Amino acid sequence: MPRTTIADVARVSGFSQATVSRVLMGQAKHIREDTRQRILDTVEALGYHPSNAARSLKSKRSCTLGVVGYGLEYYGPSCTLSGIEQEASRTGYTILLHLIRQPETNDVAQLLQEMSSRYVDGIIWAVPEIANNRAWLKEKSFKPSVPVVFLTMETQPDQVIVAVDNYGGALLVTRHLITQGCQNIGLITGPMDWWEARERKRGWRDALESVGMSASESWVVEGNWSTSSGEEGLAILLSQHPELDGLFACNDRMALGALKTARERSLRVPEDLAVVGFDDMPDTTYYCPSLSTVRQDMIELGRLAVRELGRAIEEHQSDQPLAPKTVLLQPELLVRESSRLKRP
Repeated sequence: MPRTTIADVARVSGFSQATVSRVLMGQAKHIREDTRQRILDTVEALGYHPSNAARSLKSKRSCTLGVVGYGLEYYGPSCTLSGIEQEASRTGYTILLHLIRQPETNDVAQLLQEMSSRYVDGIIWAVPEIANNRAWLKEKSFKPSVPVVFLTMETQPDQVIVAVDNYGGALLVTRHLITQGCQNIGLITGPMDWWEARERKRGWRDALESVGMSASESWVVEGNWSTSSGEEGLAILLSQHPELDGLFACNDRMALGALKTARERSLRVPEDLAVVGFDDMPDTTYYCPSLSTVRQDMIELGRLAVRELGRAIEEHQSDQPLAPKTVLLQPELLVRESSRLKRP
C-alpha cells in the first residue's frame, strides 16, 4: 500500500499543501481553529505520519518535545501526559520524557541542559507547583535555550503557563452547596503545599464569606489526596461540627472516603450531608450515591500545552521575544445524586 503523503491530506481536507504544512509544523498562528481541526482530523483519518527527518532538514527543528513529568500515580498528571502525547503525535512531534521523583529537584539547570543536548524544540514542565519547587524560576541561572511551557502553577509575569482554573472550580462547588440549602459546609483539602489545593481552599473560603457564612479553620481538614484521608477527614469534621450538612472534598478519591464515613455514621447522602468532589474520575457515576464533582479536562490540558508550546517555538524560531501568557482551562460542575437535595 502506498504511503499517505501531505498531498493526500491536502486533497481530502480541501486545503493547500502549504496550509497543511503550517498546521503540522505548529505554525498555525493565523489559521482559523476550525481549519486547523479539520486538517488534524484528516491526518488522523488517513493515518498520515510526517517524516521527521525531512521536516528537520527543512525547518532546522528536531521535531521533538521534551516533557518533564511527575506524579503519574495521580489521576490528573497521568491524564495530562496522555493529552500531551496525543497532541504531539497528531502534529508530528515525538516526545522525550523525563520523570522526576522529587518535585523539589535541585538539578533543573542540568536537566534543561541535558534536554537541550538532545536538540528538543521546546519543553513542557508538567510538574505540579509543590512547596518551593518553582524557586529556581527567579534565579538568574534559569536561561533555557528553548521555549518552556509550565503546567499547573501560579501566574508568573514572564512565563507561559497552562492550568485549570482551580479557584473557579471551587467557587462552583461551594455556591452549588449554598444554593442547595447547606448551612454548614466543611472542606477536606489536598496537601496545602500544592498550589491546586491552596486555590481550591481559596475558592471555598471566598464563596462562603461572600454570603456571610463561616470559613474558619475549624471547618477545614487537610488531606493528602488519598481515599483514607477523606475517610478520616470527614470523621474529624463531624467531631468538631456535628451540624455539618455540606462537604467539599477536593478530589474524588477523598470524596469516596468521606462517603464511607457517612455510611458508617448512618448519615444519608445527600439528605443529611451533601458531598461534592473534584476531578470527575471515570468511576464517579458508579459511587453510591453517584458523586457530584468538577470535571477538569486534564487530557485537553495536555493538548493545550502542546499547542501553546508550538506557538512559542514559532516565535522563538522567528527570533521574536517569548510573549508571557497564562491560559486557564475552565472546569465544569457535574451535579449528581450526592448533592442533589429536594428541599421544600
